[in-house]
Amino acid sequence: MRNVARLFVMLALVATSTVLAQGYPDRPIKVIVPWPPGQATDVVARLLSEKLALLLGQPLVIDNRPGAGGVIGSDAVSKALPDGYTLLAGSSGPISISPNVQKVGYDPLRDFAPISLFANTTYVLVTHPSFPASNMREFIALFRESPSKDSYSSSGAGTTSHLISELLLSTAKITAIHVPYKGSAPALTDVVGGQVTFTFETSAVVLSHVKSGRLKALGVASPNRAVSLPDVPTIAEASDLGRFDMRGWIGLLAPTGMPLELRIRLATESRKILQSPEVRERLNTLGLEPAGLMPEEFAEFLKDQNDRYAAITKRANLKAD
Repeated sequence: MRNVARLFVMLALVATSTVLAQGYPDRPIKVIVPWPPGQATDVVARLLSEKLALLLGQPLVIDNRPGAGGVIGSDAVSKALPDGYTLLAGSSGPISISPNVQKVGYDPLRDFAPISLFANTTYVLVTHPSFPASNMREFIALFRESPSKDSYSSSGAGTTSHLISELLLSTAKITAIHVPYKGSAPALTDVVGGQVTFTFETSAVVLSHVKSGRLKALGVASPNRAVSLPDVPTIAEASDLGRFDMRGWIGLLAPTGMPLELRIRLATESRKILQSPEVRERLNTLGLEPAGLMPEEFAEFLKDQNDRYAAITKRANLKAD
């Protein structure tokens, strides 16, 4: 019955999409963030939602639903009615990566309608300040001297931080024990406390810890240094591993069936916000690269990301724990 009801809603939306676009939105929009408060996706979603609310004349209400590396919240949106009032603050972990390393209840390309790519994220390798390595070469050498002795945390099995860590281990030919958590905050807490050796997290999340001296940053997993951490070298320049480019992304998605006119409305307003010097500066200080892709461009981007991560996970033989 639920599927039949959803089908009727989808058909009605298609038939009246132009009218809907003119009057959309006429009530609050729920934005599900599949991560705890404070994680990079949550930070960006709140920033954009606040600005979008002013342009749309309706509030965008953040609904945090963490768990399973972002899969739980993402799955909820994939099964929601495509009326434009339930959206997903999507990210690379649950959309581009998890479906390639574990079984999820949705197809990332079939069950979501792209709206806008907000930003690309830079990931940073951080350790406790007491860890006896001052650069990536020393870090790798220490791991090779003590195989399987150390551990790394991630924001969940199958997330971007998990995949980047495993890619580093396989590329450097070293080993470490994976300790998955439900979100970035607890994953970082145990690195700060010294219970876990290292983690990869976004510069937005680690920035304050690095500046305060609670964490030590050894390298960033992008082609260029992070604007927010200009003194931290890229992994490529600080090691002998060659090109090492693994970035995440954050964007807005809807359940499949949301009319294109409504998605264009949201994407157009989002692009205006992302072109604002104030917002661009804010994102840059968080180590984020503003984007602003429209729905069709975002769809192509998602296809490319899925293909890329599928190839990487197959080559590295990665599976979620």
